[in-house]
Formats: sequence, structure tokens, C-alpha cells
Amino acid sequence: MKRPPRQDEMRLWGMVTATVRAKPTQKAVGWTPKAQKSLESPTTLQPMAPLLVDPKSLKPAGKPRVPGPLEGIEPNRKRKIAREHTPLEARLDLHGLDQDRARPVLEAFLRRAWEDGHRAALVITGKGKVGMGVLRTRTPEWLAGPALRDIVAGVSPADKRHGGDGALYVALKRRPPKV
Repeated sequence: MKRPPRQDEMRLWGMVTATVRAKPTQKAVGWTPKAQKSLESPTTLQPMAPLLVDPKSLKPAGKPRVPGPLEGIEPNRKRKIAREHTPLEARLDLHGLDQDRARPVLEAFLRRAWEDGHRAALVITGKGKVGMGVLRTRTPEWLAGPALRDIVAGVSPADKRHGGDGALYVALKRRPPKV
């Protein structure tokens, strides 16, 4: 519970409010100052007019939202990809490429697979030395980046039969129908 203001605080507040004046061209809407008989009475505000703009429609100021890491593929969808008896048609092997060459190859491959109507792709990165290869660590970052964000739905590690820790399943979003 808030305590009531003390006498010295009210006197100080009265001195502050006595020095504040609105500019004549920019008067505040919805309130009028009441005449004070002494410096000890607090300044009161009249209720403001209702807000005419819906606050939910306003966009927050500041930096644009940066997309975070991609979510994993839904369990049922991943199970269907991993247990298919037919091999994945969209398959890319990045072995032998450095990261400067691998990124544009990955982006072009996934765009082409998405345009061809594929819903999933297998990207083989390899494990690298000591299990922490450059392509293995950078590929999820590239998939979450703005160049592929509009077509990639999720990423999950591949099943052992498809490369295990050295490969990724990439779920692709549905392509909108051509109009």
C-alpha cells in the first residue's frame, strides 16, 4: 500500500508544478490545471479523452526483429522422412566445399528443390574433424538466415541411415499455388 505524501514532499511538488507551463501551441489534450489555494494541495488532472488509435495496430519502434534459430521438424513429419522406403529425391552433399562456396550452393539447391515442389531435403555436411566441422556448425545458421527463411520450415538431425550427425533433414514450406 502506498503511503500518503509528507508535508515537505507536497511543498516540493507544489514548487515544481508552479514552474511547469505548457507551450501555447501544444496544450495537452484532456486536462486543465485547477487553481491552487496553497502550495500544499496536489495538482489534479482531468480524465483524458478516449484514445482513437488501436494500440495493437502500432508497431514498436526500434530495431527490426531478427529471426532466431529455426525450430525442429515436427516429430510425425520427421518420422515420415526418416522411414520412407524411397530415398529422398532432394539430396545435397557439401563434402569438399569450403564455407564460401557451400553457402551459395546450399541456397541455390534449396530454392530449386522448393520450386520443384519437394517438401523435404537431405543436406549432408559431414562431421568434420573431431565432430565440429565448419559446415556442420554453419549450415543451421545459413538455413535460419533471411535468404532461406521464407522457404525453410524446420531443421533436424538426420537418421543414422541418412548420415546421422553429419547430415540434416530440411523441411520445406508449401509452395503457394500459381495464380
